[in-house]
Amino acid sequence: MSRQTFIYNSLMPRESKTAKKARALRIIAALKKAYPEVECTLNFDSAWELLVGGILAAQCTDERVNKVTAELFPRFPNLEDYVEAELESVEEMVRSCGLYRNKAKNIKASAEMLIKDFDGVVPDSQEDLMKLPGVGRKIANLIYSDYYGHPAIVVDTHCGRISRLLGLVKASDPAKIEQELAAILPSEEWTDWGHRLVTHGRVCCRARKRTCLLCAVNRDCAYAQARADELSERLAEGDLEHDFFRR
Repeated sequence: MSRQTFIYNSLMPRESKTAKKARALRIIAALKKAYPEVECTLNFDSAWELLVGGILAAQCTDERVNKVTAELFPRFPNLEDYVEAELESVEEMVRSCGLYRNKAKNIKASAEMLIKDFDGVVPDSQEDLMKLPGVGRKIANLIYSDYYGHPAIVVDTHCGRISRLLGLVKASDPAKIEQELAAILPSEEWTDWGHRLVTHGRVCCRARKRTCLLCAVNRDCAYAQARADELSERLAEGDLEHDFFRR
């Protein structure tokens, strides 16, 4: 845990698991009101396309991935096309996503494994999904939830960062964050929790410029409450337009 995370978590009143669950429900309600329609930000028409997008999205923006897959998917419409393609040709198409050699290798290897071991079908099982090259817990949960419709929490950068800022979790390891969130969030909210935090992280709670006065959940956020005095002083000085205490 970072020193900053420790400071604002320590300033949040100690709360029971019941109280934290209640606070989480208030946060969910506020985020639903702020962002009523949310969905996966990767473009896909099949489980395989979502898997490829998930692999390419490592340390890359979804916007960039969507630009790449808009050309990649028509070029290689079937699993067999990836298997038969020269590795260099796949590398060249995904180069702009970064880490392109490893990503291209994992995409080809996953296509080969799906044909060999899963009859060409992306499995509907987190355990089997994580057997595929390049697929960890995050991508497995992404496919399991956004394609197959099962409840799962996708802990990406936004989800982990904002869940800690809110004071809902203390861990920094994605697997532990997932466990802590699963213990307090209703399972029917797991999938959209990640999507809403992605949107919230882009619109309001940006990593380098958080607009706490505009935030729909500032009353239930550990970070915002730890900064309440500072924010009210800035408001009194007239340099912010929105009233932190009336949200």
